[in-house]
Amino acid sequence: MPDKILAPAVRPCATCPYRLDAPSGLWHPSEYAKLSGYDQETPFQPFDVFLCHQVRDALCAGWCGVHDMGENLAVRIAAARHQFADRVVPALYDYTTPVPLHPSGRAAAEHGLRDITEPSVQARKAARKLLRHRGDLQVLDPDAAP
Repeated sequence: MPDKILAPAVRPCATCPYRLDAPSGLWHPSEYAKLSGYDQETPFQPFDVFLCHQVRDALCAGWCGVHDMGENLAVRIAAARHQFADRVVPALYDYTTPVPLHPSGRAAAEHGLRDITEPSVQARKAARKLLRHRGDLQVLDPDAAP
């Protein structure tokens, strides 16, 4: 966990799993598996905030746009532990983005997993670009045979 968690970007990254236009099959299945947990009632949600895959130490903008941050257990825990940078928490409650997002973590995960065995050329190209930028990401193997 970073020293201080930063606010989400104005809009989710182009490869954010919550975006409607993100390529299916881009991320490793374990990344998609995390998304629907935040759809649950507050006491049953994951304890960890969902960080951006591209901007280190920042909250995922798609995650903030899809899930109710006022009812988010991970946000409450991180706030109680003073893990957020200044003025992050108030901004989360009113966060909106102009980018169309899936209606839930489950819908985002279902979309992402749809093409997991045969990712598109677009998904492979995005994976290569992400790996050049951050080699530690859990994305599909862009060179694996479909």
